[in-house]
Amino acid sequence: MFLLGLWDDKKHLGPFFKLIVQFAAAITAAAFADVRVEFFIENEIITTALSAFWIVLIINAFNFLDNMDGASAGIAVIVSSILFIAAAESGQVFVGGLALVFTGTLLGFLVFNFPPAKIFAGDAGSLVIGFFLALLSLRTTYYHQAQADQWYPVFLPLIVMAVPLYDFISVTTLRIKQGKSPFVGDTQHFSHRLKKRGLTDTQTVLTLYTATLCTGLGATFLYQVNLAGAFLIFAQTLLVLAIIAILETTSGNEKNAA
Repeated sequence: MFLLGLWDDKKHLGPFFKLIVQFAAAITAAAFADVRVEFFIENEIITTALSAFWIVLIINAFNFLDNMDGASAGIAVIVSSILFIAAAESGQVFVGGLALVFTGTLLGFLVFNFPPAKIFAGDAGSLVIGFFLALLSLRTTYYHQAQADQWYPVFLPLIVMAVPLYDFISVTTLRIKQGKSPFVGDTQHFSHRLKKRGLTDTQTVLTLYTATLCTGLGATFLYQVNLAGAFLIFAQTLLVLAIIAILETTSGNEKNAA
């Protein structure tokens, strides 16, 4: 992922070549390193395919987030921290240790990447961030047979990454509707829309952090609540995304507001 991103930073590779390399890395991790989801699914081909799709999805979600100083790395710090808590809840010392090391690495980078940034991740950094977070999310155990009635913690990765996934899906859909390539960068991300409303770069990334914390902190309670509590956490996540959607669909009033 690092070599692919570095090559892309220098030569601006086409999207299909990058996807081929990403899927090759994802399938390798899922098929040969057993980094895959296996929740109630025994067919190894299906679990490998699902896991590879998830890995590539998260890689590109965090690559898309790298459109503003501190956005991708800062949100990755929050996600990695929540995954550490999940690993600790499951007694996974090694996975939790990896999450802590990764969080510390990101924080060391974020010191210089926070607005105004002195260094930048580029694709060489953002692809690695997404790849590592995807692997951590797949290696963390969310379901225990001894707690068969508490199956909903398996949705923790979706909830904690709800904001970057929403941004990725909404921007991709919008570009396709406009007849554009979904992999060609533009200024239609949530962060760009916040800037158009007069927020500074710092205020914008702090807003992104806050939204991710709202979903991530809720996700940490999935291990402690009953089914009704889980539905409330899912509802809270949807409400956070609804606020983002409202902000994204009122762009026509920007000039009037100015």
